[in-house]
Formats: sequence, C-alpha cells, structure tokens
Amino acid sequence: MAKKILVVDDSALIRRVLSDIINSDKRFEVVDRAADGEQALQLLKRNTYDAVVLDVNMPKMGGIQLLNELRKNNIKAKVMMASTDTTEGAKVTLDALEMGALDFVHKPQNVAGCKSEEFKQDMLRVLSVVTESAPPVFESYEQMRANKKVVRKVVDIVKKHPVHISGSSIVAIAISTGGPKTLQSLVPQLPANLNAPVLIVQHMPKGFTATLAQRLNQISEISVKEAEEGEILQKGHVYIARAGSHMKVKKLAAGKNAITYSDEPTREGVRPCANYMYESLMECNYDNNICVVMTGMGADGTEGIKHLKERKSVYVISQDQASSIVYGMPKSIANAGLSDQVVPLPQIAQEIILHVGLALN
Repeated sequence: MAKKILVVDDSALIRRVLSDIINSDKRFEVVDRAADGEQALQLLKRNTYDAVVLDVNMPKMGGIQLLNELRKNNIKAKVMMASTDTTEGAKVTLDALEMGALDFVHKPQNVAGCKSEEFKQDMLRVLSVVTESAPPVFESYEQMRANKKVVRKVVDIVKKHPVHISGSSIVAIAISTGGPKTLQSLVPQLPANLNAPVLIVQHMPKGFTATLAQRLNQISEISVKEAEEGEILQKGHVYIARAGSHMKVKKLAAGKNAITYSDEPTREGVRPCANYMYESLMECNYDNNICVVMTGMGADGTEGIKHLKERKSVYVISQDQASSIVYGMPKSIANAGLSDQVVPLPQIAQEIILHVGLALN
C-alpha cells in the first residue's frame, strides 16, 4: 500500500509539481494538499499521514509556526521541509529540525528547477527516509532537567572517585537523520573537562555544519566547533566534520593528533563518511577508542569500526531503537555484533564520561 502524503505549500503550481513528483513513485500517494499552516493543522488534527511535505514561508501560518502547533497539540507528524529557505547555512532549517522536522530538501527557486531530475531524485530519497523514520519525540523540560541531573550525578561521582583509565582516549560519533535534534540532547550533557576530544560526523549538506556547531556551542559547557584542517585535537573539545569533505585524524610527532580532510569519493553515499574517520584512528596513538553510533539511515560506521577493532582497543556504544529517529546505522552496528553496549539516548553521555573520565585540574 502506498504511503499517504500531505503536501503543504502556498503556491498551487508548486503543490501540483511536488504532488506529481511524489505520485510518480508507486511507494507514495498525495492524499491531501493545504495552502497554509492553518489548513494543514486542521487536516492533521483529523487525519494521519505517513509524511508531511512542508513549506516554510506561507500566509496565515508558516511552517515553523505549524511545527510549534504540532508540538503544543502533541501531534507526532513526520515532517520533511521543502522550501527555498532551506539553503546552505539557513537558520530556519535548524529551527525546523530542532522543532521536530525530520529532514529537509532545498526547493529550487522556480518551477523549472523543481521539475529537474536532480531535484526529483533528492526529493524522493528524503521522503523515503522520512516515511521510514520514527515520529519525533518531544522531551518535556522536566525530562530534560531530569536527564541532566543524572549526568551531573555521574560527573560528581567521577570527581570524587576518579575513573582510572590508562592511556589516552578519544570519542568518535557517527550520526545522520535526526542528528541535529539528537545532538542537542547529547552534547550539552558533556562536561567541559571531559578527558578526551570528541569527533562527530553528522551527515548534512554543505554550509550547515558550521551553523550546527555554533548552536551546540552556545548551549553546551564543552567547547564545540566545526573542525578545521590541521587543527590539533584537545581534550574537552567537540569537533564536527565539515560537510562536503571526509574528516580524518592523522598522527603527529610528540604524541599529538590533528584533523585532516580529504575529497575522496562519497562512501555509503555520503561525504563526510564516518567509516573514513574510524579507519584513520587505526594509525593514531589513542589507547582507548570510544565509538558511538547514533540515529541515521544506512550502515555508515559499521565497516570503519570493524576495521578499527582489528587493530586497536575499541569500545562501541550504539543507540537503542526506541530512542533512535531512524534505527539504521545503530542497527547495523548491533547486527554486526560490534556493540559493547546498546543504550537509550539519555544514557549515552554518562557512558561516555564513565569510559573516558574527567581531566584533572
């Protein structure tokens, strides 16, 4: 049975073009259309859809306002953004992802662009991911505070009773669909004196990773930035891979390690690819490699961790199905028998802390 889709856009012509694209694939069927957020909200209160394709700028009620109303009314719609506003680095894109949208596609400025084969394939790919995703989970402020309290207790315990970990450690995280919202739950829980650098490969288009890093840095104790070529890795810092290039780590003299980028072809269909990051750690001088694989479509990370485990001491934490927006990448890790722990999202930060410890002042 075809997946039922709701298309929301203020342009009747664009609604028709998007509907034609979606209906061209037998997996999907557009069953309703709305010209603005108000119409869409009424439809969503009465009906259930497998996905909602949502514009941002519309009269009466825009896309961001609709997402806010869905959250208020606890309507767990699976939303993908399709807007000319979702361009490189656009703030509104991250706003939408943080408010419950699962993924996005950049809609060309004109109808001709929307009819291109490139846009059609991109649209259908993202729609496929969204329809297979879990609905967004809205954490209450009480839940967020409770999760943070648990991590604070772990930090306090580790301060009083230091975890004795011999050698140097690194944390390497692979994450994709649902990542920006998930990282917003994880990264602010990491303490500033974490006894390891943290690498993150988040699958995103060019221009978005710098904005993501800036946002996470604003709400976190630990320092967060988009990784730069040649940058020396430091404990208590989070480095997000720059979109469009593969991030690796190279061993330097005097026990130091640095970021390096390569423009090798896509792997697992993505660039950056976490497999390259994990495999680069094979040649580095970290004694403890903590690999974390979180929500995302596909299997990125599995091959790289498998190779890394052949050469180095590796501890693998994978996110559980219940807390994953898309249980693809962590499922692949678990099915390959590579997971040392399968844990829910609220527990991942404390497990990282327990496995690398805190830096001594």
